[in-house]
Amino acid sequence: MATAIITGASQGIGACIAERLAKDGFDVVINHYPSDSDREKALAVAERCRTYGVKAECVPADVSDFGQCEAMVKQVKAEFGSIDALVNNAGITKDGLLARMKESDYDAVIAVNQKSVYNMMKHVCSVMMKQRHGRIVNVSSVAGLYGNAGQVNYSASKAAIIGMTKTVAKEFGSRNITCNAVAPGFIHTPMTDVLSEELKNKMLGAVALGRYGEPEEIASVVSFLVSDDSSYVTGQVIEISGGLSM
Repeated sequence: MATAIITGASQGIGACIAERLAKDGFDVVINHYPSDSDREKALAVAERCRTYGVKAECVPADVSDFGQCEAMVKQVKAEFGSIDALVNNAGITKDGLLARMKESDYDAVIAVNQKSVYNMMKHVCSVMMKQRHGRIVNVSSVAGLYGNAGQVNYSASKAAIIGMTKTVAKEFGSRNITCNAVAPGFIHTPMTDVLSEELKNKMLGAVALGRYGEPEEIASVVSFLVSDDSSYVTGQVIEISGGLSM
């Protein structure tokens, strides 16, 4: 049985990806931030994943912390035997215009959104190299492609992920490890639910399909990228935005 780690998988897009990969037959490792509330949500995700007859375990770790990522990867390798797919999904926002943004808010977003991707790829690639097989999918954003006012920290973190994705694809391709990114647009998640109706309507006015995307629509693309069907796809960034950039 193949094993997939999904970071930040207690809710939203990450939870949906975990469930889709479980449906595809992967044993899934549901990473979540070490808090009681996140643990409770992650356990519910694991229960849904197990309905597909796979193994699903919750592993708490602050993925912005190098050591905690190392410990998680070692634990997963010991318990599951292999790590066949890694989905770097964990992310936060601390929005604000550059002139008012606190350094701590910039640093926090970079640590969780971008440093975590380095941390996880660093440790997981060692496992995948020995296996001579692996699939990595990094969750970027349209903000990393086009920028977004009030999100200089978030846009920077997501743009960095794109560069990291292309570099890792080149470094590890000879070991049969692929590395791709998805760049979601406006997706129904707890992050977007808190936006004002005025801002939501303004955002949707720029989307060709005229609607929000659903987490399941992100998960279906990730499903393809970790499957054998994508064996000759690497270093790519797939925008999933309903035509935002057109």
